[in-house]
Amino acid sequence: MLHGKHILLGITGGIAAYKSAEIASRLRKLGAKISVVMTESATKFITPLTMRSISSGPVYTDMFAEPKTWNVEHIALAEAADLVLVAPASANTLAKMAFGLADNFLSTVLLAVQVPIFVAPAMNNAMYHHPATQENLKTLSERGIHIIGPDSGFQACGTEGVGRMSEPHVIVEEIENYFRSSAKSSVDLKGEKVLVTAGGTREMLDPVRYLGNLSSGKMGYAIARAFAEAGAEVTLVTAPTSLTPPPGVKTVQVVSAQEMQQEVLKLFDEQDIVIKAAAVADYRPAAFQEQKIKKTGQGLILELVQNPDILKSLGEKKTHQFIVGFAAETQNIIENGLAKMRKKKTDMLVVNDVTAEGAGFGSDTNIVSILFPDGQRMDLPQMSKLEVAKRLVQIITATRKKQQVRSD
Repeated sequence: MLHGKHILLGITGGIAAYKSAEIASRLRKLGAKISVVMTESATKFITPLTMRSISSGPVYTDMFAEPKTWNVEHIALAEAADLVLVAPASANTLAKMAFGLADNFLSTVLLAVQVPIFVAPAMNNAMYHHPATQENLKTLSERGIHIIGPDSGFQACGTEGVGRMSEPHVIVEEIENYFRSSAKSSVDLKGEKVLVTAGGTREMLDPVRYLGNLSSGKMGYAIARAFAEAGAEVTLVTAPTSLTPPPGVKTVQVVSAQEMQQEVLKLFDEQDIVIKAAAVADYRPAAFQEQKIKKTGQGLILELVQNPDILKSLGEKKTHQFIVGFAAETQNIIENGLAKMRKKKTDMLVVNDVTAEGAGFGSDTNIVSILFPDGQRMDLPQMSKLEVAKRLVQIITATRKKQQVRSD
């Protein structure tokens, strides 16, 4: 899949730079041509000689060094690359990318490239969670930069937390998946507007407690990513999650079911496809307590009222939109799914058994059945949620075309 691809590997300063050697080795074994650009700080952690030996090519470190080819090198490198990977990507370099600074060879190249850019952040847990870093990551994601990780675990500074660079095999798999999906995808959704909902809504009881569910948002985020990669203009309306929004996707943050309904209805008329993958709370507290509810030594009785049925309201309101619903079930999944699809007038419904191993909330995989109004059913085997999402893009596109032919 990577044979003949030219990958520009950027390495920034950080202890994770030693993993860059393995990344380069893995990419080269898969047939990729590697060019390496290192910041001055990166050379303190791993030598250019090491990277030159592993990549079997020149290593660029100095903006003003004697040119290795008769060319404006940062422009020539940018034009030659099929993909750019920055691993590790330090907080400093991420900030430069977000603000468009170009004060070294790598940051200058990054401003010049017009190919996909992947970054694998690596930094101390506190630096990663700093509002500035989070805002920079959000900015880069909205510009279409692909963000891999970071992972959680023990860090070189002796702390535990999020900030470890993803492992080399994970990073290389992401690159492979990108080229694989690009090669396989025959779906072009340029000009189409897609709305995806994701995550589990929260219904606040008091300032510190809420009613919620176990949805991680992974399925909805994967769907948003898959549609964006197919060229659609994607808006993701998301309840709280720990996930980074997919690159190139407009993101709207909400908390409650009522907030989600408000945002979805605001956007609905201009959409072509709507996928309701969020786990929306059916009920909310009848009253919000302004102060924290205190223990009294007795039981607590909560009065709940029903939340609006967002999916049903969309089914009744739709004109040209293709609407896909999701149903997380624990028993009689097909029967319950068919009933939900008919009641809510969706064009398709994706149902899964959340008690099944490999298909539950928080899992990286899913096992789904796709139901259609004419009674047809399609069962997908266990696969990653991103693979499920890509299959859904293909199935939705094909089903819409059939509908359009019938209506013509």
